[in-house]
Amino acid sequence: MRSQRVLSQRELNRALLARQLLLERVRLPIPRTLERICGLQDQYAPSGYIGLWTRLEGFRRDDLTRALERRAAIQATLMRATIHLVSKRDFWPFASAIDEPLRDWWLRSTKRRPEEGRLRAIDERGRALLIDGPRRKKEILGAVGIPASDFVAIGLWSQLVRIPPSGTWENRRADLYGLAETWVGPPNASPDAGCELLIRRYLAAFGPASRADIASFTGLPVKTVDAVTHRLPLRSFQAETGDALLDVRGAPLPPPDAPTPVRFLPTFDATLLVHARRTQILPERFRPMIFSTKTPQSIGTFLVDGQVAGTWRTDGGRVATSALEPLPKAARRKVEDEAAALAAFIA
Repeated sequence: MRSQRVLSQRELNRALLARQLLLERVRLPIPRTLERICGLQDQYAPSGYIGLWTRLEGFRRDDLTRALERRAAIQATLMRATIHLVSKRDFWPFASAIDEPLRDWWLRSTKRRPEEGRLRAIDERGRALLIDGPRRKKEILGAVGIPASDFVAIGLWSQLVRIPPSGTWENRRADLYGLAETWVGPPNASPDAGCELLIRRYLAAFGPASRADIASFTGLPVKTVDAVTHRLPLRSFQAETGDALLDVRGAPLPPPDAPTPVRFLPTFDATLLVHARRTQILPERFRPMIFSTKTPQSIGTFLVDGQVAGTWRTDGGRVATSALEPLPKAARRKVEDEAAALAAFIA
């Protein structure tokens, strides 16, 4: 029996950077970029813009706003019940894949399953209202006659999207809601097909990864992950820890010494979340500084040699940086140059 190739932590780091388009900026249409990186977490509207700026050559803020207006990019609550930017082509498969698991998780975690009938009725009233066109959250609450604590019910059974101009650089509050079937088009993917695409997209964007990593990012039950991965033509690796890793065929695996540029990441960039811990893009000693009860919104970070080395924030017309540990002089200069480029983009 042929032994599996063991991938070092540094190889996994470089693989994730390459697949997330963080080794070099590329020229790709926004929908294709979102498909390559399995969407962008977008809890704070500017994060999507900065996340694309750090990955795409020549990206301008108007590019994403136009993609949202033209419905080439879709903004909606998807994986892990968080707001994501995805391509129009990926929206319905992703939504179909996570619909039932996400609803079951929410009803269970909030202990509101006994209210399921009442919540479904609220969803139906909200859907009837939105058939006539998008509405803002405040309008929906008033028209349906529910408290804010029940708003989440609208969308538990009906798929909703965030409609521009809300959720854009200029209008950052993403509170204008519309029916997905109206904005995107009718559903066009079964849950099984959606799960397959979502897992393939995840592995191509974040792999090689374990079964637990896949479940953590997608929100799919491990038994669903197992059923899908068993029927997909995947390749297998092993981490230095002994964990079994799965991957799509043909995805890049750069050498461990592949050069890595300084890159600035927005808040909540998915490369830093727990599903990617195997890559140590966020060294564990720094994790409490980036994700904590004091910073629930996360904070902007920058990478040096493929790892988080500091944080950044806007300060007037400039981007101020703070290294988590002392940096070599050459690295500091590169951080300053990239910070100046980001400040010019934000201005």
